[in-house]
Amino acid sequence: MSALLQENSPLIPEAHDIALAKQSSKELAALFPKREKDFHMSVQVDKREAKITVPFSAIKLFLEILTQMAEGNAITLIPIHAELTTQEAANLLNVSRPFLIKLLEEGKIPFHKTGTHRRIRFVDLLHFKEQSDKISQKALDELVEQAQELDMGY
Repeated sequence: MSALLQENSPLIPEAHDIALAKQSSKELAALFPKREKDFHMSVQVDKREAKITVPFSAIKLFLEILTQMAEGNAITLIPIHAELTTQEAANLLNVSRPFLIKLLEEGKIPFHKTGTHRRIRFVDLLHFKEQSDKISQKALDELVEQAQELDMGY
């Protein structure tokens, strides 16, 4: 997995990419069908042209990529079955590596060892993040409710 992340390090769009992604995402979104169905496309590269059929799910992903690029965000693709190093996992959670290791050792995120190195399955990291986000959202909702009860102007 490490090689995959290094080879496919985050793509950071440049000004030209951002402008083109804005235009392309609008045009593609306008073509989106009301129900899920495959896309039939003509693709032209230089003087070569091909007619292809693309699964709806791939077009949804492509539209999301274009949307993120249009906003100037860095993008990377990670297969769901991928195994991450502790540094890669920490980066994805936006936490320090020592904090991530503490979470691992406390059993909050499953991991296994390859030799002396800890590896975290991407799907397990996603599950932890979803649970953590739910807990954070619940706490935020409770704070908002308390602020409204106390008429704090929020």
